[in-house]
Amino acid sequence: MYFNKKVIQLAIIVMLLATMVVGCGSNGDSDTSSNPSNIEDSTNKEEIVYVNFRDIRDLNPHIYSGELFAQNLLFEGLVMMTDEGVKPWLAKDWKISEDGLTYIFYLREGVEFSDGYKFDAHAVEANIQAIYDNYDRHGWLESIRLLEDFGATDEYTFEMTLKEPYYPLLIELAVTRPFRFISPNCFIDGTTKDGVDGLNGTGKYVLTENHIDEYAVFDVNESYWGDKPEINRIIAKVMPDNQTRALALERGEIDIIYGTNMIDAETFIRFSEMDGFETSLSDPLATRMLIMNSTDEILSDGNIRQAINAAVNREEISEGIFYGLEAPADRLLASTVPYCDVELEGYIYSLDKANGLLEEAGWQTGTNGIREKDGNPLEIQMHYNADSVTERMISEYLQNELLKVGIKLNITGEEEQSYRDRMKSGDFSITFNISWGTPYDPHSFLGGMRMPAVYGDYAAQQGLEEVEKLHDTILQAFITVDEIERQEYYDYILTYLHEEAVYVPLTYERNRAIYNEKVKNVTFNPSQYEVPLEKMHLE
Repeated sequence: MYFNKKVIQLAIIVMLLATMVVGCGSNGDSDTSSNPSNIEDSTNKEEIVYVNFRDIRDLNPHIYSGELFAQNLLFEGLVMMTDEGVKPWLAKDWKISEDGLTYIFYLREGVEFSDGYKFDAHAVEANIQAIYDNYDRHGWLESIRLLEDFGATDEYTFEMTLKEPYYPLLIELAVTRPFRFISPNCFIDGTTKDGVDGLNGTGKYVLTENHIDEYAVFDVNESYWGDKPEINRIIAKVMPDNQTRALALERGEIDIIYGTNMIDAETFIRFSEMDGFETSLSDPLATRMLIMNSTDEILSDGNIRQAINAAVNREEISEGIFYGLEAPADRLLASTVPYCDVELEGYIYSLDKANGLLEEAGWQTGTNGIREKDGNPLEIQMHYNADSVTERMISEYLQNELLKVGIKLNITGEEEQSYRDRMKSGDFSITFNISWGTPYDPHSFLGGMRMPAVYGDYAAQQGLEEVEKLHDTILQAFITVDEIERQEYYDYILTYLHEEAVYVPLTYERNRAIYNEKVKNVTFNPSQYEVPLEKMHLE
């Protein structure tokens, strides 16, 4: 809690500002000239200062532009994902037909959006329709593609019918977007695909201030239908630089840094040894990997892809770059992921094997140590996100390592958006990739492979002989209601991808947090993209 001599006057100003943004006419996205010291003065019992590397951006829950931690504070869905699986949320119960085609949700009564709009089955129908209106944006989601019909059958009952069964439906309804609900008062021209006129959800918090690229303020939703969180105010500061964030935590300017991309391993270890601070590490969540384009002139040869996998020392990457925080990954998805306990011979580090495969592929060592074939050098381009210190370090390490087997790896860092655009367009030879993590793996990660321009997977797989069969089998795994049959489909998918070696798994990523010791109950949700600030409290 922070006070100064003007606390009473400033508290009144804050209260007045809060009342001004309750209606849907405000997005909470003002970039006013109000004194930033406002965030240091509060009459709330408990507030926490969180930090993010960028602004919260567009928090429309039906699109993918906003920061997930912020959307998760404001908006709720029918069901939620927990460590024990899918649990009730705004739907207090549900029923699934035996054929797996019809889902009936029985909604919680007495819930209102933060603008006072009544939450009921008609509000759910309006939101699902708004999402469906933007089909081209969401068409990669099987739950959208397979949606046959939906609607309110009475005031608190909502029904969805699918064209085919789809076992991950509840999981996709549980994750942060796009199936979260916003007050229909905030729709523009009856929908949300062209934006929203406000950010009123049913969540535990409301956005009361946003000073673009500086900080945002979330206050507890006083009309929340359930138990209110102990943290009354969350201040989310924007600090793009890793060292700046760490220094701010050390000085007491912020309370917590949270997330895999927010804390490098060295900083995590340093704070774990410092008095006055605590650290937390999640269970393994996702696979950090490289992806190789099978349409590339050199990488179209499976022996080259297998050789690169054999030339990567995952143990050294785990220990040297991640200080042991991320375990080595010898397969695409860990055997602990649902349906992924498949019998595979994991990739092993062996320069002898790598050299043998390259010789078999016709690449001979040249006078300068770089292999050649038909007068051409074995030279491959690799791109990485220049904003990621970790990706740069791995790239530089691999550049040196692959020289040991005669591969010249040229590395180029790009600004994040350019890097992502390149990946989606398939304009790469080797680039970084990551599985979607819990609870999205395996279905969302594999499902995205079937659609162009989701990530780089679709483009990278186009040179594979059985690519059509692969993508069809992924769909069959989703729509079958037979568990044995579904496992057989996954067996084929994972075995084929492993043998074709399009992916180079590196480590199993773990979420992490460093924080002032006064912050208690720092936990991790199944999704690494959510930050359970609402569960925390101060001591």
